[in-house]
Amino acid sequence: MAATRFYVETLGCPKNQVDSDKLIGTLLADGMEATADAGDADLVVVNTCAFIDDARRESIDTILALEERRRDGARLVVTGCMAERYGDELAEALPEVDQVAGFGVPIHAGAAPSAARSSNGKKLIPVAAAALPELDLLNLPRPASTAPWAYVKIAEGCDRSCGFCAIPSFRGPQRSRDIDAILREVDELGAREIVLVAQDLAAFGRDRPDELGKGSIVPLVNAVAARTDWVRLLYLYPSDLDDALIDAICATGVPYFDLSLQHVSKPLLRRMRRWGDGARFLHSIDTIRGREPDAAFRSNFIVGYPGETEADHDLLLRFVEQAQLDWCGFFAYSPEDGTLAATLDGAVDRRLIDERLAELRELQDEITATRRDDLIGRIIRVLIDEPGVARSVREAPEIDGIVHVGETEVVGEFCEVRIVDALGPDLVAAGATIGADAR
Repeated sequence: MAATRFYVETLGCPKNQVDSDKLIGTLLADGMEATADAGDADLVVVNTCAFIDDARRESIDTILALEERRRDGARLVVTGCMAERYGDELAEALPEVDQVAGFGVPIHAGAAPSAARSSNGKKLIPVAAAALPELDLLNLPRPASTAPWAYVKIAEGCDRSCGFCAIPSFRGPQRSRDIDAILREVDELGAREIVLVAQDLAAFGRDRPDELGKGSIVPLVNAVAARTDWVRLLYLYPSDLDDALIDAICATGVPYFDLSLQHVSKPLLRRMRRWGDGARFLHSIDTIRGREPDAAFRSNFIVGYPGETEADHDLLLRFVEQAQLDWCGFFAYSPEDGTLAATLDGAVDRRLIDERLAELRELQDEITATRRDDLIGRIIRVLIDEPGVARSVREAPEIDGIVHVGETEVVGEFCEVRIVDALGPDLVAAGATIGADAR
C-alpha cells in the first residue's frame, strides 16, 4: 500500500518556515511521504500568516488556489497564525477547507474523531483552546536542511506590547527553548550557516534567567558559533543592543545587524509603545561601525502609523539618508483588531501613505545601490547556496541581494571571489554568467 503523500505551503516569516519544517518532520515520522506537487498529495497543508492585511489576503488566495489544484479525495488543512487567530471565522468562510488547526493541534490525513464541526457541517475545526499548545512545535524534530543554511527558532511568543502588533495575543508570552535542545537541532540540521530567529530574539532567556545564561542571548550565540561556520541574528530590538551582544555578533564573523526600528520620531514611537529615537539609533549604528567598519545593517519601518505627521516623515527621510543602511523595508501601516493602534486617532490617508512609501523606497534604493557599488573590486568570502548563487555575510538568505558566481562552484562550500559588477541589490563575481533577464 502506497504511503500517504503530503504537500506543505508556507507563507510569512522565517519563523513560519521553522514551524513548517517541524510539521514536516512529524508527518515524515508518521510514515508519510513529501511531494513537491500539491496535485499529487493526499494531504495539502497551508501554513498561513496573519501579521497584516496583505498577508491575510495572500493566505486566502493561496488556500483557494491549492483547493483548485488538489485531487479528488485529498484533504486541505489550514494551520499557522491565521488559523490560530481567526480559526472559527476561517472555517465558516471557507467550506473548501477540511481542517483548521491552531498551534499544536495534530494535523490529520484522515478524519479526526475529536474535532468539532462548523455550522455548515462540512469540515473539522480543531482550533486550540488552551493558551499554550498541546503539541509544542518548538521541540519537535525536523529534517536536515536541504540548503547550506537554516533558520532556527530559539523562542516562541512575545512579552512586548507594541501598539501595532497583535502577535502576542495569539502566539502567547515568551517561551525560551533549552540551549541543549537548540544546539542539538543545530547539529542535526547540518547547515553551514545558522540563522537564529524569534519574535523577540534578544529577549531569549529572560523568562528563565536562572536556567538560560542569566537571561542573556550571548552565551547561546557563542555556543552556536562554536559549532557552525556562520551565525546570523534576525530581528533585534534596539534597546537590547548592548556592548556584550555587539561584541558577540562581531566575534561570530557575521557582523550583520537586523535592527527592528519601526520609526525614528520619538513622539510617534511612544504612540507605538516603542523605545528610542533617531539620535539614539544613529549613535548605536555609529558605535557598531566604529568597532566593525564592514558591518551590514538592515531595518524595517512602518509608514502611516496613526498620528504620523509630515514632520515625522521628514525625520525618517533624514534618518535614512544619514544612516546609510544596507537594506531597508518600508511597510504601510495595517490596522489590526485588538491593538492599541486600532483605537488611536490621526489616521493617515492611504494615498499619502503611498506617496511617503515611494519617496522612502526611492531614497533607499539609491543608498543600497551605492553601497553595493562600493564593493566592486573587493575580494569577499561567500557561501554557495545553489549553482551560480552565493551570499556573503552582508546578505541574509531570502530577503537581501545575492552574489552571482560561477556555475562550477560547489554548493555548500565557501570560497573567495572578486566582485566585478553590481546589478542593483545583487553583486557579480568574476567568472559569473549573467542572463539578459538579470540585467
